[in-house]
Amino acid sequence: MAQTAHAHHCRGSPQHGYQRHRPEQTDLYQIVAAYWHKFLERAENEGGLPGFVKREIEAYLDCGRLEKGYVRIECPECGFERAVAFSCKRRGGICPSCMGRRMNDTAVHLVDRVVPLTTPIRQWVCSMPYSLRYLMGYDKKLCADILSVYASELMHSYKLRAKHLLGLRSAQDAHTGAVTIVQRFDSALRLNVHPHTLVIDGVYVPEGDNDRLVFYPLPSPTHAEVATVAARIAERAEAVMRKHGRWVDSEGADSEPDPLLAEQPVLSACYQGCAQGVDVLSSRAGRPTLRLMTTPLVLSTSTEPGPVAVVRGFNLHAATAVDGCDRDRLERLCQYIGRPPIAQDRLHILDDGKVRYHMKRVWADGTRAIVLDPLDFIARLCALVPPPYFHMVRFHGLLAPNCSLRNQVVPACPSTTTATAEPQLPAQLELWDTNADRDRQTKRYACGRHPWAWLLKRVFKEDVTICPNCQSHLRVIEIVTESEASKRAEQGLGPIPPP
Repeated sequence: MAQTAHAHHCRGSPQHGYQRHRPEQTDLYQIVAAYWHKFLERAENEGGLPGFVKREIEAYLDCGRLEKGYVRIECPECGFERAVAFSCKRRGGICPSCMGRRMNDTAVHLVDRVVPLTTPIRQWVCSMPYSLRYLMGYDKKLCADILSVYASELMHSYKLRAKHLLGLRSAQDAHTGAVTIVQRFDSALRLNVHPHTLVIDGVYVPEGDNDRLVFYPLPSPTHAEVATVAARIAERAEAVMRKHGRWVDSEGADSEPDPLLAEQPVLSACYQGCAQGVDVLSSRAGRPTLRLMTTPLVLSTSTEPGPVAVVRGFNLHAATAVDGCDRDRLERLCQYIGRPPIAQDRLHILDDGKVRYHMKRVWADGTRAIVLDPLDFIARLCALVPPPYFHMVRFHGLLAPNCSLRNQVVPACPSTTTATAEPQLPAQLELWDTNADRDRQTKRYACGRHPWAWLLKRVFKEDVTICPNCQSHLRVIEIVTESEASKRAEQGLGPIPPP
C-alpha cells in the first residue's frame, strides 16, 4: 500500500485538527498546472528536457489528487471514513508535501539513530563561488569530489585542534564524525548547491586497555581557524576542478567544452539562468530578475569577527551550535537543513499573472522579494530538481555506515520488545492479522523508514489511525487505482465488489 501525507475527512467526519492537504488550491500547483505544458512545448522546440525533470514535475501534478488513486479506510465501529490519496514520493524535487515528509523522516532518523546523545553539535555551511554553482548543479562526480574535500578538511581541522589542545601524539588518534545534507537552492530560488554539515563538536579518543572511546569537547573555532579551513577547501577544490578539466583560466575560458550545453541545451539554460539569478524566457531574458526593495539593513559594526570566513569565493560559516542533550532543538535544526526548496506561504500570484516570492529575511541591500514570469519560475523549478543517483545525505567519519567504531557513539537501535512497548508505535493503515505480523512490522520500522502515520503523530501530535468519533482503529477497506473505481467511489456508490 502506498503511503502518503494526504488524507481527508469524508462523511460523518467531525471538525478536528487533521485536515486533508489540497494541493490544487495552492499557488504553486496552479502555476505549474497552468504553464507546465506551455513550458514543455517551448523546451521540445529547443531540444527537450531530460526525463528525470519531466517525471519530477508531472509526478507533482498527480500527488495528492484523489482522481489519481487513493485508499479508503473505515472505522469498523461507527462507519467513519477517510480517503488517503497516493503521493508522488519524489526524492528531492519540488513537491512540498513529499519533501516535507522526507525532511521529517530524515530529521527523526538523525536525532534518534545517528547523532550521539550528549555530544555538542556544530553546523558548518559552505557556500560555493558563483562560477562553481552551475558546474556542481549537473556534474555529479565533480560535486561529490568537492563535497568529499570539504568534509575531510572539516574533520581534519578538528583532529589538528585536538592534537594541540589535548597533547595527542598524532592527529590520527582523534576521531570525529559528521552528517552532510546537500541543498540546491537559496532564499531567492537560485541554483546554489551547498552543504550543511552537522559535525560532532569535539573528538573521541581511544583510552584504556580496550581502547574505549572517550569524548572531549573542543572550544568554538576562531575566525582564524575557520579562515584556515576555508583556504584549504578552496585550494583543494581548485585542484579537483583542474583534475576534472573544469578550471577557468585567467581569460575566463573553460579548459574543456561544457558537456551539458551540448547534450541538454534547455536544461543548461535553466541552470545558468537560475545560478546567475537572471530571467531566461520572459521579455527580460538575460537581465537580472526583478526585485522588490525596502530600506537596506544596518550592518553590525562589531570589530570582532566570529567563526565566519570568505576565501576566494568559498564562504564558510560555523556560528551555530546545539547542545546534544537538547534533542528537540537538534531535530528542528535537522528539519531546517533538510527543508523543501519552496515555502508555499511566501509564494503568491499577482494580478498580472506574475509570481512573487518573498524572502524569509530581508537582504542586506533591502531586497525583500523577487518577481518572476511564470515560465521563468518553472525554469527555476527544473534547475532545482537534483540529478538521479546522487546522494543528498552523506555521512562521514565515525557516523559513516562502514566505520568500525560507529556502534560506540550512535544511539542504540531499540529491540522489537522495546519498540512494541513504546506508546508511539509505528501506526500503519493496515489490518494486523496476527500478533506475529505486528511484531514483524514493528521490527522492520524500528531502524528503517518511518511510516507516514507515525511521523504525523510525532510531528503534529495527530494520530490518523484512530477514529475521531469512537477512538477505534481504522482499517483499509479498498484500494482505488483504476479510473472507473475512482469515479464510482467519488459518486458515493461504495467499493466495487470482487468478480
